[in-house]
Amino acid sequence: MTLPTRSIGPFTVSAVGLGCMNLSHAYGTKPAEADAARLLNTALDAGVTMLDTAALYGGGANERLLGKAVMHRRREFTLASKCVLDMVDGKRILDGSPAAITRTLDAALQRLGTDHIDLYYLHRLDPNVPIEDSVGALADAKEAGKIDAIGLSEMSAATLRRAHAVHPIAAMQTEYSPWVRNAEIAVLDACRELGTGFVAFSPLARGLLAGGITDNDFAAGDIRTSMPRFQSRNFAHNLTLAERFNAIAADAGFTPAQLSLGWVLSRAPCVVPIPGTRSIGHLLENIAAAKIAVAASTVAQIDTLFAIENIRGARYSAAVQQQIDTEIFPDEELA
Repeated sequence: MTLPTRSIGPFTVSAVGLGCMNLSHAYGTKPAEADAARLLNTALDAGVTMLDTAALYGGGANERLLGKAVMHRRREFTLASKCVLDMVDGKRILDGSPAAITRTLDAALQRLGTDHIDLYYLHRLDPNVPIEDSVGALADAKEAGKIDAIGLSEMSAATLRRAHAVHPIAAMQTEYSPWVRNAEIAVLDACRELGTGFVAFSPLARGLLAGGITDNDFAAGDIRTSMPRFQSRNFAHNLTLAERFNAIAADAGFTPAQLSLGWVLSRAPCVVPIPGTRSIGHLLENIAAAKIAVAASTVAQIDTLFAIENIRGARYSAAVQQQIDTEIFPDEELA
């Protein structure tokens, strides 16, 4: 099967990619390895040509999963992974030093079972290391043939421009959905200006806009339990927004997940969403959104519904927000 395509730096990829994190990390009990492998191969069979992982996800387990499950199909997809955030001795670390980047990359290549990674991101900005030094380390890795292109994640337009002055940045990856629109402050414009692709993670608002969440009784280990927007009275209010969104989707003839992805795709030709899922049914539902067109009037309804002043709660906890470099709206709640 083939899907519509978009450009991310030097790569032509399916208009909807696959975020692989929740197959190993962050959303409660992970699926059995055989089930995760089946989903990954189904995605490739269905035309997905961009798979996104990271050293952090499961402390390397997600990269090992891809290495076992799909590396025999290496030529069929663009492989993206990330460094700077990592797990060392069971503890999450943030280290953007060239030495740490080199260690993480070499370990990732081994886990993935490949000699190069197509697109390699700095997962977060390390405030203790100049962005120029971190990008310089990846430029050296590219020169050595270990990676093909450089990306950034959850960084500001100013940081993107500094990084791009050292080496062209192929992609910026940031959370982007109808209810997280910080990229619209400056980053999307900077991407257009510099020719940088934009990869949207959590385009279904961490499941809230996929039509399946009716309460916040999440499993132990689910990262949403620490996110203010999913807590107590904030969640009750935000759920009413999701219910109104579901009604808009029904009127438009789409599932909520498809409408959310269609909205993201409508923002700019440089945008590629990478929803994650553990369900093959949801995977195929998401992929179908690559071929839909959302009416301008429906887009306008969604923009109004999820204006920042209508959303309750911060995007991240205070501790996690300290590692986020993206711009903040004047009316945005912070933990």
